[in-house]
Amino acid sequence: MNEKNQERDVYVAIADPTRRKLLQLLADAEELPLYELTAQFQMGRTAVSKHLTILKDAGLVVDRKVGRETRYRLNAAPLKEIKDWVSFYEKFWSDKVAILKNLLMEE
Repeated sequence: MNEKNQERDVYVAIADPTRRKLLQLLADAEELPLYELTAQFQMGRTAVSKHLTILKDAGLVVDRKVGRETRYRLNAAPLKEIKDWVSFYEKFWSDKVAILKNLLMEE
């Protein structure tokens, strides 16, 4: 898989803790400018911008220009893919816990 395809992958995009924090910050606000996002991290604006670009390539973030400022907002729709994938395993673990519960009750 080439680097560009990895950047577009939702799973790769959320694998990094910095990007997960960016998503959380954007989920808590309607829209945030780059300088407000950068203030939340111990890194420069360029590094935060690179993380936002990966999120944008994955479709998780939308940006718009307001004068000279770039503002970002969350687009949570691609996260449904992850929710659907995790929900399969949720059923798996629920079934395993129910079996364990039955075994413990028999003892």
